[in-house]
Amino acid sequence: MLGNQPIIILKEGTQRDRGRSAQSNNIMAARAIADAVRSTLGPRGMDKMLVDSLGDVVITNDGATILKEIDVEHPAAKMVIEVSKAQDEEVGDGTTTAVVLAGELLKNAEDLIENVHPTLIVKGYRIAADKAVEILKSIAVEVNTKSDKDLRIIPTTAMYSKSASTDKELLADISVRAIRAVTETKDDGGVVADIDNIQIIKKQGGSIADTQLIEGIIVDKERVHSAMPRSMKNGKIALLNLALEVKKPEVDTTIQITDPSKLAQFLGEEENILRRMVEQVQDSGATVVFTQKGIDDLAQHFLAKAGIYAVRRVKKSDLDKLERATGGRIVSNLDDLDKQDLGKAELVEERKIGEDAMTFVTGCPKPTSVSILIRGGTEHVIDEVERTLHDALGVTSTVVEDGGKVLAGGGAPEVEVALRLREWAPQVGGREQLAIEAFADALEVIPRTLAENAGLDAINILVDLREAHGKKQVTAGVNVFTGKVEDMKKNQVLEPLKGKVQAIRGATEVATMILRIDDVIASKSSKGAKGGPPGGGMPPGMGGMGGDMGGMDF
Repeated sequence: MLGNQPIIILKEGTQRDRGRSAQSNNIMAARAIADAVRSTLGPRGMDKMLVDSLGDVVITNDGATILKEIDVEHPAAKMVIEVSKAQDEEVGDGTTTAVVLAGELLKNAEDLIENVHPTLIVKGYRIAADKAVEILKSIAVEVNTKSDKDLRIIPTTAMYSKSASTDKELLADISVRAIRAVTETKDDGGVVADIDNIQIIKKQGGSIADTQLIEGIIVDKERVHSAMPRSMKNGKIALLNLALEVKKPEVDTTIQITDPSKLAQFLGEEENILRRMVEQVQDSGATVVFTQKGIDDLAQHFLAKAGIYAVRRVKKSDLDKLERATGGRIVSNLDDLDKQDLGKAELVEERKIGEDAMTFVTGCPKPTSVSILIRGGTEHVIDEVERTLHDALGVTSTVVEDGGKVLAGGGAPEVEVALRLREWAPQVGGREQLAIEAFADALEVIPRTLAENAGLDAINILVDLREAHGKKQVTAGVNVFTGKVEDMKKNQVLEPLKGKVQAIRGATEVATMILRIDDVIASKSSKGAKGGPPGGGMPPGMGGMGGDMGGMDF
């Protein structure tokens, strides 16, 4: 105010939330997201049924999928969801852990804000996160990545919490074999196992036990002509990024034919062009053709007469995988096609899976791209198996690339890190010590949640865990099936070190980012917020959230 005259800085309709109120709202929104997925953590976690606006249903307990499907408006809540996305992309598993940990870090920080400035809490959290990662690396153990038996422990652990866990031995074996096939050695001696080179095909029918690994590629297309051979042994495969059709002029062209004999000549020339194309394919020695573009009806006829198996409109991603699997080379000009460009496969055949015909390319020499054919009784089952395999493949590739470094599961690393952080905090001193102790307390939310979801007494479990770790039992964790504290390494419950490190770093980063916000300025929306007042203002859930965390608008 200046001489009782109001000074307007922000546009009319803009809402502003400052100080403790802004911090409290942001923390509450982030905790609402964490609470939404908390009950899914661990082998005894529950599933969520998500129904979108079109009525499509997703049933899952995968944290990344749940947070991706729900429609969140609050900006702070969206920041927490980004943590789960990053965790999913980097490791493939541990998304729920990262989100629950972020929520607990913010909850503990809120209790401290009364007496400790947020900047000091942020500093303490960052110091604690660095120390936590250092401790995790010191307690990590190694598995023999050359041994299939040892490596299968990793995907098996990741699948304990999934509904497809009844077939976890089969799926773990498939995961390990698939990762083995796509693992390549880099120039610096390291290894890379890119799961993008693993093709996932889903077909309804049969049961999960019918899921299989194909050491080759499945193309979800059938041969283009019924007169073509149904299977081709010792196939020589041409991969084309061109159409076996008469090329249309690039500019608008009109051809006028006045003499009927000229029409026959014109059509005959088109036929000759297509015939020459097929002859070029034949001359290269190819017996199988996969093309990304179309194949003219007449060309199909000539290919069938030549005894060549042909598939058209193949996806670019499938063509790339065929290139890796068969050793061939994608050609964009028929004049360049020769026998050096052809891929090889022991068998190319059309098989009927359910109601659909598909082309299987198997027996490839040293395939660096493979396929997994997922079967299941319903669409929902198949989708959940796909998510399960995504997690299993992710953790297996992470461990292979990381040299086999793993941690015991069951909340063991969190309790050990919390114990050591509390011992180390007094050396830091100052008010940062309080933040480090709050960080240590937040880590214990993981074993506490595992116990709660299994119907156990969380306090008793936590007391027993602290006692075991106080006696230097570093791998002691909660066995949710027996309800006791046991040696998780002995029980073969192991998780990737990189996954735990990523979860702690991601949760710390989002928590510190939210804690540093003390002013939220929400501009007026031109059309009004969806589900909110016509004038726009704060996104739904920004204000007026109940203390029971139930006010969050999803």
